[in-house]
Parts: sequence; C-alpha cells; structure tokens
Amino acid sequence: MIPAPFDYARPRSLDEAFAIMAEHGAEAKVLAGGHSLLPMMKLRLATPAMLIDISRIDGLDGIKASSDSLTIGALTTHAAIAASKEVSKIAPALSDAAGQIGDAQVRNRGTIGGASAHGDPSADYPAVLLALGATFTVQSRSGTKTIPAAGFFQGMFETALESNAILTAIEIDAAPKSAYVKFPHPASHYAVVGVAAKLKMEGSRIAEARIAVTGVGDSVFRPASVEKALTGVDSSDKGAIEAACVDTAAGIEGRGDVFASGNYRRAMADVYCTRAVIAAANR
Repeated sequence: MIPAPFDYARPRSLDEAFAIMAEHGAEAKVLAGGHSLLPMMKLRLATPAMLIDISRIDGLDGIKASSDSLTIGALTTHAAIAASKEVSKIAPALSDAAGQIGDAQVRNRGTIGGASAHGDPSADYPAVLLALGATFTVQSRSGTKTIPAAGFFQGMFETALESNAILTAIEIDAAPKSAYVKFPHPASHYAVVGVAAKLKMEGSRIAEARIAVTGVGDSVFRPASVEKALTGVDSSDKGAIEAACVDTAAGIEGRGDVFASGNYRRAMADVYCTRAVIAAANR
C-alpha cells in the first residue's frame, strides 16, 4: 500500500499548473481532493511521476446559484454541496448524492471535480450529472471549452478530459423534481447500484423523464426505453412506475465481484429506478 516514487508540485495559478503539465506531459496527474487518485496510487494502479496539487488555486471552488441554474467550482467539496440550501432547492438529486459519498472525512476533502474526472464506474456524481444534463467547463493553455455530460463520461475510469486540461466548473440547469438513490457497498459506500431521476411534470403525470444509472456497467448510462415508458405515467401509480422500470439495465453487461454479481446489479437497477422516480416525483 505504498505508492511508487513521484515528484510533487503545488501551483498557485492555472497558468503555473499548465506549465508544469506541459513540462511533464503524460507523466503528470492532477490532484484535487485526493480521495480517488491516492488510493489507486497506493495500489499502484496509477503511477504518475509528477503529482500536481491544484487545491490552492483560487477561484476553483464555490457554488453560484441563480433562479434557474447552478455553477459549481470543481474544487467544491462534497460536504459543501450537501450542506448548500441552494443545491437542495435547485438540484436536490445532487444534494442527495453528495450527502451519501463515503464518510465525513471523505466528504470534507473530496471534490466534485476530482470525483467526476476520475470516471469511476461506481461513483455517484456521474449518474446525477448525466441525468441532470450537466455541462463541464474545461481549461487548458489553448483556451476554454464546454463538454456536455453525455460526452464527458466515456468508459471505465475514462472521461473526455484531456491530459493537458483541468476541469474548472460544472453547470446544472434547475431540476427541482430530481432525486438520487443508491444501494451503497457497506465498506466503501460506493454505489453497488445508483439511479438518478429528473422529471418534468404535467400535473400528476410525468411529461418527461431522464434516468441515469451507475454501479452496474463499465460506465454510467441512460436507459432510453425506460425514459420512454415513464412518459405519461401517473406519478401516484407505483405499479405503473415499477412496470416502466423493468429491464432498466437491458443490454448492459453487469459487472460482478465478490459482493454482488452482475445479474444482481442488473436486477437491482429496476428496484432503484422505481425508488428514484418516486422520490423525484414527490419533491
């Protein structure tokens, strides 16, 4: 559980960070809160020669809220998100997820940007950010660009974030009818299965549903057939919601381990999809 030798830098600005990244190329890794990268380094699943700690760069944390959106700095901690009244009002699914990540120590040090950039297939944020249609702001020496969540999460520990770029902020449109529920692993608290739901309602009926699932496959995914089946369903009809959520993980090869088989995860996706939709509708 000892990482391979590495050099360490703590830049005070993005320009300084970009210069270090340019000097070391693919041998450099960016460190935010450390709760995703450092465990992998201890297991030597990641062996960067240079670790660039961006935690002291000003302007990369904080929550800015308007009536119809949130902008969250990449270095904002899970604890800050979970405690934010603006987040719980504007995008409650994000508040749900932040409050369930790890334990108090992890929540007070881990960051939304670091967790998102890591691309863990059992992480909580990818499901929420995909369901809510988040947009990622990424900066590099060549400029700034935005990446939609649908294009950001690309596979197991794989995202669209290039090695010479830094994720600086995440923007989310208002989603008051949203929720995130999960079956947490009892040791790690990662999602064995986690489902986020965002609904648009017309009275008691679901006019539109966006669903995203984590923990089951190699990456977060949206079940298009379930979203279609939920359209027009009365939110008070639990049986109809359960029927719409059947085969939530259809076409997904479930990941199995000593705790939960792939088939079990696929089956539980139906259960947690139902719970997420009901929770979102009742907000």
